[in-house]
Amino acid sequence: MQIHVNAYPQLHNLCWNRPDDAVVDGPEALGLYERNWRFVEQDKLDRREQRLLDVLVARFGNGVFMPA
Repeated sequence: MQIHVNAYPQLHNLCWNRPDDAVVDGPEALGLYERNWRFVEQDKLDRREQRLLDVLVARFGNGVFMPA
């Protein structure tokens, strides 16, 4: 699963130090959300990004989201 960072606003913010056209795989994206959850503006997660997060948790997190 390849994820274009700039397609998801909160993930894009977490990847501030990467190029705008950065692509990450599923496990890396889930890790970014988990390690940096305190920086995610949860009230600004749109439906599409929330769905992405749900899929990442189901596929790569064994159904468990574990923010640091």
